[in-house]
Amino acid sequence: MKNHLHLQPFAYIMLKQPINKYWAFFKKYTIRAIGFCLLLILILVTYIWFGEMPTDQSLNAPEIKIASTLLDTNGKLIGIYQSEYRSVIQYNEINPAIEKCLIATEDNRFYEHNGLDFKALVRVFIKSIFLGDHQSGGGSTITQQLAKQFYPRPNMKNRNFFVKKFLLVKSKIKEWIIATKLENKYTKADILTMYLNKFEFINGAHGIDAAAMTYFGKQQKEISLAEAAVLVGMLKNPSLYNPVRFPDLVVKRRNEVLTKVENLYKVNLSNAKAELSDFTNYKRIEIVDTIAPYYKAFLEKYIINLIKEYNIVKADGSYYDLYGDGLTIDATIDLALQKYAEKASIEHAIWIQKWFEYDWANKDPWTYQADDKIKNLRMKSLEQKAKLSKRYQALKKKYLYPSLAKMQTTLTEDDIAILLTSESDPSIIEKLPKDRKNKFLATKKNKFYTELKASYSLFKEQYHKEFTTILKMKIFDLKSSEKYVEMSPMDSIKHLASLLQTGLIAIDPRNGHVKCWNGGLDYKYFKYDHVTSRRSVGSTLKPFLYTVAMTEKGIKPCQEFQDIAYTIMPGESDFKNKEPWQPENATKINTTLMYNLYHGLLYSKNSITVKLLKEVGSVEPLRDLLDKTGIGKNEKLANGRLAVPQLPSIALGAVDISLFQLTSAYTTFANNGTYRKPILVKSIKNKKGEVIFTSGESTTKAIDPLYNAIMLDMLINNESGNFSMKLKSPNGGKTGTTDDQCDGWFVGLTPTLVVGSWTGGDDKWIRFLRDDVGQGYFTARPVFERFIKKLESDKNGIYDPSIKFISHPTGFKELTNCKKIKTESLPEFLKPQKPVDDSLMISTIIRDSLHR
Repeated sequence: MKNHLHLQPFAYIMLKQPINKYWAFFKKYTIRAIGFCLLLILILVTYIWFGEMPTDQSLNAPEIKIASTLLDTNGKLIGIYQSEYRSVIQYNEINPAIEKCLIATEDNRFYEHNGLDFKALVRVFIKSIFLGDHQSGGGSTITQQLAKQFYPRPNMKNRNFFVKKFLLVKSKIKEWIIATKLENKYTKADILTMYLNKFEFINGAHGIDAAAMTYFGKQQKEISLAEAAVLVGMLKNPSLYNPVRFPDLVVKRRNEVLTKVENLYKVNLSNAKAELSDFTNYKRIEIVDTIAPYYKAFLEKYIINLIKEYNIVKADGSYYDLYGDGLTIDATIDLALQKYAEKASIEHAIWIQKWFEYDWANKDPWTYQADDKIKNLRMKSLEQKAKLSKRYQALKKKYLYPSLAKMQTTLTEDDIAILLTSESDPSIIEKLPKDRKNKFLATKKNKFYTELKASYSLFKEQYHKEFTTILKMKIFDLKSSEKYVEMSPMDSIKHLASLLQTGLIAIDPRNGHVKCWNGGLDYKYFKYDHVTSRRSVGSTLKPFLYTVAMTEKGIKPCQEFQDIAYTIMPGESDFKNKEPWQPENATKINTTLMYNLYHGLLYSKNSITVKLLKEVGSVEPLRDLLDKTGIGKNEKLANGRLAVPQLPSIALGAVDISLFQLTSAYTTFANNGTYRKPILVKSIKNKKGEVIFTSGESTTKAIDPLYNAIMLDMLINNESGNFSMKLKSPNGGKTGTTDDQCDGWFVGLTPTLVVGSWTGGDDKWIRFLRDDVGQGYFTARPVFERFIKKLESDKNGIYDPSIKFISHPTGFKELTNCKKIKTESLPEFLKPQKPVDDSLMISTIIRDSLHR
């Protein structure tokens, strides 16, 4: 025992020496390591501060996407442009229940710290760095989370362990610095409000108010404490705590939030915890434009292009964002006039559709007078329409996508059809380009190819079954907008495709302002805009040729030409037609009577038009005039063809232009021969109210005022006498009809409005069979008449019918001293008889006025 005690001091000395040695080693290198880490952090902070920190200017206006506002010419709201559904609220509007839940759950010392909660930093550091919790939930302050929302972390995907940790540390430091800067620039109320407005609650809901509307169908100020806890609970992980997919998890998380509220505020919330969570009011918010929707949709692309064209940039040099920069667009459209334009269009659509259905009684537009080839083309058109439907896309997603996902390929339906056809005819693939051929051959070797074939077969089977099964469904209705019926989905597609569409635009010729724009029957069901769609325009181009004949060749308006067949031969003058061109009159009859220019235009004689074109000797003067009035003579279509070809047929409207272009060209006649480029936007302001764009006038002297006055007088003559619409306003116009009555046109003029209207089917075979009711006089002109009469009857003074066209210039009377109405010398069956009023009765219309 003594020996043992004797040895203790020796052992202690022997053990103490290495302990001291190692401790000294540990202290030495630990201090160095800590110093090295601190140096790295200092370098990193310096790099972030000077290299990656957002500017003070961007911190002064942190990015919360604010929708842009579209206003009409009188400052009335048309709609908004936004990429995400967000309703921005102010601090004094925040529901107190939301604030309590937020503070208790996310940052219970929010009102005490300056952006960093040092008591939680150690916990955050451990969770983030050592436990790999990149969410850092429960430790980051609300201000730090706001910093992360404004300046997201880099993508960690496919990064190695060390890079991930480095980026995470760098991101944390950056967030800390930004958080302190935010605290210095903003009040606590501002930070809290920005955080709630900025957060994305998925399912298209951005910000707390949008979330309340999406999940509960009410504004955030109206939700209960339990509902507030649901939304605040989502902040931790909105995908996991998604009320739509995981309602049980959401309720559990809600109660966790309520428990934290109880602990912080010392209240009992057992009633709120027991409350049943009701998510039946969930509805993903879809903004459906109901006010001038076609105009608003067109303007969307127009403004984006305008911003780039005029280099409208922010202080940092970037382009203004229509969807997020809170712009205010002052448009030229007048909603008071727009209301009447839409009403006139739908009233006419109801009326003309009855005539169309009467004309097609017991006939099927998809098979009538069609050979097998035409029938196949028409059925393919129907199938293409079916493929655009939500029902079809849902079937595709259910039956086809799983197999395609397994194959990891991007085959289209057409690709799959080719592959299946090649099973019996391998030469189909052999004829394909090399890269496509190799793709198909590789697909056939894929181990899931057999499964794909079976899936495609099942998909097509289900498609045919579901689209031919009679169901109760809601469809578009002209009279009531929508109605419930029992029919198959394919029949509903036929129903929509069988409706005649309309287009209407009105422009003030005095300043070029577009006042009305209606592109179709209903934007919800028909997105295609018939104001901008390109079609042949029939006889509406004749006034431009008549003008050229007077201005270029000195032909007098009272000069007469015989109504006989005229031919333009290949090689004649400066024409470029390769075949003899001898168009007939619409009636197939040449009267051999003499017609001056007034008569020729009134009865829209193709014979007189050809004769005038022969006198001019070339189509180039006509193309030049069209170019001066906004219809670009060198404008090309997608297929490379000229929209206004260098062929004689353009005199009869064989061009591909839009109602917008045609109507704006006609404003020249109502504006003393001066063309004004249409204006859609008066000005644009940024969110500070500063004007960043103002539209300017762009004018072209297109027609000599004397000959313009004569042409205007001819257009007025067209709508006088037996053809008068009995309007209070001075008015004129010209109709047009294309081959087989596919398109009906009318452009009407008053001193303050030039109105273009079009009626026709989206498919060429949706047309009138009878040429009397299929002409533009019957299908398009009544829209103008209805519209102007509604304006004239308005009691609010939005339209003045007493304004006159500009006075005739010197020389007008001498040049126009001839008979303008020619009826007495015509055979009885050719004398004009106006259609009976708006009842569904029609008298025999003068045969020679077809295609007016």
